[in-house]
Amino acid sequence: MTVKEGAKQAGYQWGHMTIGECIRLADQLKMSVGDVILEEVSVYSEKTRDKIIQNMEEAFRHNLKAAQIGLESGCSSLLGAVGQDLNGPDPKASIVEDEFVNRIVAITLAAQVGNHTIGLRPCAGTGDSCPYTGFVGAVKEFYPEDRDLLARIMAVILKIGGMYRIGKCTTGCNMEGMGAGASAGAAAFVELAGGTPEQMENAMVLAISPTIGVPCTPRVLVPGLCATHIGGGVLIARLASQLAMHTSIPSAVPVDVMIAMAAKCHLASAEHIVPITIQYMEPFFKRDHKVEEYVSREVREDEHRRKEETIKLAREESRDLAERANLIISPFGDAVVGGSSEGVGSPTNCGRLAHFLARGEIKKVRIEMCSELFARRTINVPGVLMAAVKGCSTSDAKAYQTIMEEVKEQGIEVEIVEVDEPHAQRVHIEASESDSFVNTLNRAGARLVLVDAFPSREEALMLAEKLNIVVIES
Repeated sequence: MTVKEGAKQAGYQWGHMTIGECIRLADQLKMSVGDVILEEVSVYSEKTRDKIIQNMEEAFRHNLKAAQIGLESGCSSLLGAVGQDLNGPDPKASIVEDEFVNRIVAITLAAQVGNHTIGLRPCAGTGDSCPYTGFVGAVKEFYPEDRDLLARIMAVILKIGGMYRIGKCTTGCNMEGMGAGASAGAAAFVELAGGTPEQMENAMVLAISPTIGVPCTPRVLVPGLCATHIGGGVLIARLASQLAMHTSIPSAVPVDVMIAMAAKCHLASAEHIVPITIQYMEPFFKRDHKVEEYVSREVREDEHRRKEETIKLAREESRDLAERANLIISPFGDAVVGGSSEGVGSPTNCGRLAHFLARGEIKKVRIEMCSELFARRTINVPGVLMAAVKGCSTSDAKAYQTIMEEVKEQGIEVEIVEVDEPHAQRVHIEASESDSFVNTLNRAGARLVLVDAFPSREEALMLAEKLNIVVIES
C-alpha cells in the first residue's frame, strides 16, 4: 500500500495531512515519519524526492548563513556575542556534555544573533527559525554524507513548523521559538535516532506540554531573555525524546490535540499574560537614542514615571512574598499523595476539616468542585474521601489506595458535583449525630481559603491550626 492509498483509505486530506495522521500512516506502513511526509509532498506536488530536498535545502540556506555570522563575528544588542562564545574548539561555555545537542544550541543562538544582523527567513515568527536552523546545521556538520537522513529531518521539522506557523497569529513563544522548537526538535531527535512513530508522537506531546501559554518576553526588547526561550526549546526537545524512546513513561494525548490546544492557549496568552509581561518588562526594554529623539519629552517623561512605579510595585510585591514565605528550616508542608498539592492537597484538607467538624457515623459525603478540580477528580476524590471519612492527612498513601473500596464496603453514599465557581471546593458530610460543611477556595501548597464552615467557622480555624492545615486570607 502506498502512502496515498493509506491516506485515502483512512479519510485523510491528501497533501495536507496532520502530523498525527502522518505518524499513524508511518506506523501502519512500517515507514519512518520523515519518509511518509516526503512521499506525500512528492506525489501531491508531482516533484521528485531530489527536487524536494533541493527546495528544503534552499529554504534553509539564508538562515544557515545568518547562523554562521552569529558563530564567527556577529554581535547583537539583545544577545551579545553568544554565538561566538559557544563556538570554536574551546568554547567559553558548554551547555551540555552531549556534543551534538551542544552544537544545536550553539547554532540556534547564533542564528538569533544573525537574525539581528541580516534577518532570518521567518516561519511562525522568526524565533522558531532559530532552533530549526540549529538542528539542521548540526545534522549537516555531524552527518555530512547522509543526505537521506538530512532530508527526513528537514521534512519532519518543516511539516511541524508549517502547522505552528498557521497556529501563530499573535505574539507568544508557545507557538514560536520555544514551543515550535520543542515540538519539531523532539520529532527530529526521534527521526534521527530511528525511533518508532509512536515514540515520535509521545516525544512531541511531552515536549509541547511545558511550552503551553508561555509568552515571548524578548519580543518586547528585553536583552538576554530570548536565549533561554529558543535554547530551552532545544533542551526540552532532547529531554522529551529521550523519555519517549528510553523510558516507560506513559503518554495518552494525541499530538494533534496538543497542537490544537497550543494554538488556542497562544491566543489566550496574548490577551491575558502578555500584557502583564509587558507591564513588568517595559522598564528594561532596549531603547535607541536615535529613535527616542523623535518622541516628545512629555511622553518620555511619562514612560520614565511609569517605569519607576512598576519597579517600586514589583519590589513591594517581592517583599510581601518574602515575608509570607516559610523559613528554610521548615519549608514544606505535609506530603501529598496522588498528585499536586493544589489538585489533591488543598481539596483533601477541605475534606479533613469537614471530618473533624462532623459527629457520629458518616452516612454521606458530597463533594463540590470547580471545573478544573472536577476534571482532575480521578486523583483528588480519593484524597477528599480518605480525609472526610477517616480524617487522614494528605500524606496517608495507604488510605489513598484503599479508600474507594472502603467507602463502598461501608455503604457510604458519595456525590461528586461540578460547580461553576473558580477555585471552589466544598465538602458536605451527613453524619448520625451532627452534619458538617466546609466551603473553601483552592490554593497551591495544599493551602486553602476558608470561606465558611458549619457548625462553626471559628472551630474550623482552630482545627486547621491543630491539624497543620495552612489557611490563608485570599
